[in-house]
Amino acid sequence: MSNRMKYILGGAVVSLLALWWLPGWLATLIVFAVIAAPVVGYLMLDPSQRRRLQRLRERKQLP
Repeated sequence: MSNRMKYILGGAVVSLLALWWLPGWLATLIVFAVIAAPVVGYLMLDPSQRRRLQRLRERKQLP
């Protein structure tokens, strides 16, 4: 199993546990945070870093 799949499954498990165990508004906030953290991290990169990341993904050097 790849590292990317482990992260996805971990986020899904955290989200499901939060939805089951916490009040609705707090669980929704946690789900949004799990989704938003990688998106914000990617958007904080400058264009040259994004190009470098894209090249690594194309070469399959980054999961």
